[in-house]
Amino acid sequence: MEAIVLNNKGKDTGRTVSLSSSVFGLEENEHVVYLDVKQNLANKRQGTHKTKQRAEVKGSTRKIKKQKGTGGARAGDIKNPLFRGGGRIFGPTPRDYHFKLNKKVKSLARKTALSSNAKSDKIIVLEDLNFELPRTKDFTAVLEALELTGKRVTLVLSDYNRNVFLSSKNIQKVKVITVNELNTYDLMNCNKLVLSEGSVSTIEKSLS
Repeated sequence: MEAIVLNNKGKDTGRTVSLSSSVFGLEENEHVVYLDVKQNLANKRQGTHKTKQRAEVKGSTRKIKKQKGTGGARAGDIKNPLFRGGGRIFGPTPRDYHFKLNKKVKSLARKTALSSNAKSDKIIVLEDLNFELPRTKDFTAVLEALELTGKRVTLVLSDYNRNVFLSSKNIQKVKVITVNELNTYDLMNCNKLVLSEGSVSTIEKSLS
């Protein structure tokens, strides 16, 4: 599979990049994509949620009314979960949401995501960006040239580029990552996947 390399102005450079069928040409496997996305989102959760249970609510433990003869249900202290201000029944407690996923499963999920984008014609190969200074205006000009303004875009670089990263930081719906930070969630959560020319070979090496 061949992909045309575009320049910063959205024009054809005359060069092409070969996309390996072992990375960009696999059949869809929705389950492994689901597992990798689930792990990615779960690992981002802080898990610091907490509500007070009956024993933790401040209040007297005195029995608020007699057991029988009132015509109503029996009740204990004021911290009863049925009362306003009482403890919460089975409320959330701090926990760790992380779970393990095999490396081969994660690798297959990322290949599947790349293959899905390739089949949907969502991949754009762009020549390596190199801004002299971090300017949002320069990055916006590139998006306009590629007709990606207002779209959800994931840009993958071969290596960290400070000027490119800072130039994109204030633009909504745009995320810049390196090959080392590649994950299934960012690959699937975009309208267009922009790969820098140098990142294609690096991706194929890391996933092969």
